Amino acid sequence: MPRQTALDLLDAVLGRGQRLDSALEADKRLPTLAVRDRALVRNLVATTLRRLGQIDALISRRLARPLHDSAGRTRNALRLGVAQLLFLKVPAHAAVGETVNLVGERSHKSLVNAVLRRISVEGPELLAAQDAPRLNTPDWLWNAWIQSFGKATARAIADAHLGEPPLDLTTKSDADAWAGKLGASRVLHSLRLWPRGSVTEIPGYGDGAWWVQDAAAALPAPLLGDVAGKRVIDLCAAPGGKTAQLAAAGARVTAVDVSPARVRRLDDNLRRLGLKAETVVADGVTWRPSELADAVLLDAPCSATGTIRRHPDLVWIKTASDLGVITTLQDRLLHAALAMVRPGGTVVYAACSLQAEEGPGRIATVRSAGVPMEPIPITAADVDGHAELVDGAGNLRTLPNHFAKDGGIDGFFAAKLRRL
Repeated sequence: MPRQTALDLLDAVLGRGQRLDSALEADKRLPTLAVRDRALVRNLVATTLRRLGQIDALISRRLARPLHDSAGRTRNALRLGVAQLLFLKVPAHAAVGETVNLVGERSHKSLVNAVLRRISVEGPELLAAQDAPRLNTPDWLWNAWIQSFGKATARAIADAHLGEPPLDLTTKSDADAWAGKLGASRVLHSLRLWPRGSVTEIPGYGDGAWWVQDAAAALPAPLLGDVAGKRVIDLCAAPGGKTAQLAAAGARVTAVDVSPARVRRLDDNLRRLGLKAETVVADGVTWRPSELADAVLLDAPCSATGTIRRHPDLVWIKTASDLGVITTLQDRLLHAALAMVRPGGTVVYAACSLQAEEGPGRIATVRSAGVPMEPIPITAADVDGHAELVDGAGNLRTLPNHFAKDGGIDGFFAAKLRRL
């Protein structure tokens, strides 16, 4: 059952372009599986997606001719089999036998059996000769990162995507005390763990002492400075990590998101944490507050290429052509955010993307439109003294290879603006 479920999920992502998180949530079998089997499913699919370029290169070398487009399920079964053999170290007899059982067509069974048996013998040597960062990164991303960051950094980013990411937590208070209780390390403002098992079983979850949030994702909210008692709008707020940060800092928060389901989840998270915020289901482009805010935090919808280490499916379902639609929405939301804040107030624009179009490009576009605003340079002091997290224009720019020895962080861009 776990491998069958994993194959169905892989079909959903690679065959139908569905996001892995959505496919996992929609699959009714997962809750019925034992905890160990659920973990196996996730590991099978995530590892296959994380190493898909390498896996496909190995498979293509062992096929006399390419599989027909109609054989997508057989191709995905082969991919799962290779992932088990070479990356998850499943014994060859189990990986090959279980994979063959997944294949429906008899003629394909013999093909899968033959290919996997050859790879079980020859694969390790071939794997050692591969350029893993390059093979697992599509051309459009690789070339864009070289243009933005240079060849060495582009390679370091791609390499950072190959590792299993840790779990980062943001605490309401007493971060040092919770670090001791959990045996966690500190990365920027966050606690870092390498847990095995359910998040809900970690001490402090039921007490609402912390929430899950990547260390980089926790950086934009503090850029607003002291928000105690101030009216702050969190646009595109769900699932609520930044809303929780602002509420815990004493702000009067209005959290706005277009999705009713995501707002319900945000409300659930706030209740668990014992934090209060006004929540609104609305389109941030057209919604306006009853009074202008002191500050607005806009974590804009984006390509999310900064989160590939946590969401390896993104590499294979996003394309360069997606950016046009996304950047148009980002511009509209940024204009709206600036219209919601009082003169002299602050807007922080953030995007969990590595693409220049979704970061500096958006700020430049809004400035060229004549919007009455000015940038406020972010300094190393704003990010715990880490000057490498600030670009030459005074914007926040984190990369997946930052803190690589500690497990890395997500890629984020953030700019701080003042309404004139």
